[in-house]
Amino acid sequence: MNATVHAARVGLTRGRIELRQLFTAAPDLIGQFLTPAISLVVLYLLRNREYAGGDLSIAELALPGLIGSIVVFNGLFAITNVLVLDREDGTLLRAKAVPGGMTGYFVGKVVAGAGSVLVQVVVVLLVGMAVIGGSSLEGLGAWVTFAWVLVLSLLAALPIGAILGAVLDGPRATFLLTMPLMGLVAISGIFYPLTSLPGWLQGVAQVFPMYWSGLGMRSALLPPEAEAVEIGESWRHLETAAVLGAWALVGVLVAPVVLRRMARHESGSSMAARREKAMQRAF
Repeated sequence: MNATVHAARVGLTRGRIELRQLFTAAPDLIGQFLTPAISLVVLYLLRNREYAGGDLSIAELALPGLIGSIVVFNGLFAITNVLVLDREDGTLLRAKAVPGGMTGYFVGKVVAGAGSVLVQVVVVLLVGMAVIGGSSLEGLGAWVTFAWVLVLSLLAALPIGAILGAVLDGPRATFLLTMPLMGLVAISGIFYPLTSLPGWLQGVAQVFPMYWSGLGMRSALLPPEAEAVEIGESWRHLETAAVLGAWALVGVLVAPVVLRRMARHESGSSMAARREKAMQRAF
């Protein structure tokens, strides 16, 4: 059997094991679902507040956007956080010492990261549809749109997460990354239509995949009349596919280069230096 194929199969097995561990450990479950649960509670409290006198409430408009933000935000962090932590504790160094270990390691992380995001999406979608309403997947077209937006959003987020995980130095840097990402959530039309924001903020939001993921999810889950609150009163499927596809292409091309460079520089001395720096920050 080809060594790369064998390493990929090992990675798939590793990813399944990590997923099982993730969803059978209480602390990990809380970490996975705390923020989505809080968001759903807030949307539930807003379920009777209509947007601009329309037929849909603010909560019904926001639920698909929340799902889009979960895909991009958590898909990115699913890789970034584990890469930073595994560099700190030597897990990555041990993987490097095994033939094909790096391939298996990264395949496993992608499987675990994508799997955890998919479970969150299913849970939030089902709970949201039950307690908030307004969203549905009616017809083959809605299912197809939901599927391609979900896949492209994951492809846009996971490689970028790998790049960030390879270049960020320590858990503190990962924590600081959450600040601009939360700001991006705020301006991406997730919880309120983007058309309510100033024009320059609309332009900034449309550069990044989070807005387009939310827009694509709204187009799949909301009735056609909800299109009226979007920019140009259109779901803009072509632009959604183009922007998400562009981010995915850049990530897929750049991530392997950055990860190979990181792996080459990973050594016992570099890990010891990071630990010493972390101890200095602690004291």
